[in-house]
Amino acid sequence: MGKQMTEMLKGTLEGIVLATLAVQPAYGYEITARLREEQGFSDIVEGTVYALLIRIEQRGLVDVEKVPSEKGPPRKVYSLNALGGEYLDEFWKSWDFLAERLAQLHRQIETSQIDASRIDTNTIDNPQHEGE
Repeated sequence: MGKQMTEMLKGTLEGIVLATLAVQPAYGYEITARLREEQGFSDIVEGTVYALLIRIEQRGLVDVEKVPSEKGPPRKVYSLNALGGEYLDEFWKSWDFLAERLAQLHRQIETSQIDASRIDTNTIDNPQHEGE
């Protein structure tokens, strides 16, 4: 994953994790695995996800249940709660707004590039003669 993608992911990972939990509650490693395998974020680092889980837990966006593990200490299973659901709704509204504006900007750039290439083509096809 390139630096630009990493920076964009930092700004959206919280919403992505909350959306993952909206589908189904999960423990930390399971969330990381889903992001890698199901969502295509192959370079996501477990430590990043765990740090984010601590933050969203502290902010009250998820409920946490300790579930016994076959190996080692109990696992913390995270589930989206009502406050987290409201936060996720706001995330999607913000995402839709940004995505629409970026798409609009992209279309404008493509249109201006097409117009510029037409101008170049017309100049080549119909050169103006000096002195006319």
